[in-house]
Amino acid sequence: MTTDITILPGHFETGVAGRRRVRTAGRQVSRQAFFGVLALLFFASATVTVLWCNSMSAMGEMPMPGGWTMSMAWMRMPRQTWAGATASFVAMWVVMMAAMMLPSLTPTLWRYYRCIEETCRASRGGIVMVIGLGYFFVWTLFGVAVFPAGTAIATAEMEWPALARAVPLAAGVIVLLAGVSQFTAWKTRHLVGCRVAPGNDCVLPARSAAAWRQGVGLGLHCGLSCANLTAILLVVGVMDLRAMAAVTVAITAERLAPAGQAVSRAVGWVAIGAGLLLIAGVVRLG
Repeated sequence: MTTDITILPGHFETGVAGRRRVRTAGRQVSRQAFFGVLALLFFASATVTVLWCNSMSAMGEMPMPGGWTMSMAWMRMPRQTWAGATASFVAMWVVMMAAMMLPSLTPTLWRYYRCIEETCRASRGGIVMVIGLGYFFVWTLFGVAVFPAGTAIATAEMEWPALARAVPLAAGVIVLLAGVSQFTAWKTRHLVGCRVAPGNDCVLPARSAAAWRQGVGLGLHCGLSCANLTAILLVVGVMDLRAMAAVTVAITAERLAPAGQAVSRAVGWVAIGAGLLLIAGVVRLG
């Protein structure tokens, strides 16, 4: 004995519509969770950065020949080993970079999140996390390289007053050159590599090794793209919140604005003007 089952068209359409509503609701919850987590990471890293900068400011800065002051970020604390000082600086650097880079990185990570194959829906959050870890691993390496270089320069400036007196002029020249580099093919190539993200039709391999390589590659492009702007932050004041905010806005705008190249050139002109003003101020006083 067989029983025929009849599916009415209206019932079928209602079932399809219901499944679509469930999928839409699921995507909305997923989107809210994704951006909620990254917003928490941003506010946490920004808060720690502000507290760290205020702590450094409370310690004071060292007056140097030439009328400028040296940040305590390049100095060891009493009874602190070089390994401890390096670890402290790198930790501060990574937290600071998270606060500065997450605004421009978040839309890219979201596109990667949506790009992962449907068959790996359950693990795509972990895959995107690996991409982010690869990205900030590159910035960690930059921090490891920056601290010994900055410490060596700071030590030389304290030992040789003539070198210390040349720092304001050198800072103006570095800012000027950083602005000029915004117009180079090197900058354009790495900015394009940093702005390129998967489209809606891509398929990202859902493997940790591939995700790590993707994150490291993205970090290299973005790190080299804004190396000149990071140099401005280092010479103006690595713990200066105003400089940090200005560099963050510039990096975010040139990466996310539709006319990214035009924004990059505008940032270059601003940096050139700032560099010329710094050099003119040194020449006028000197």
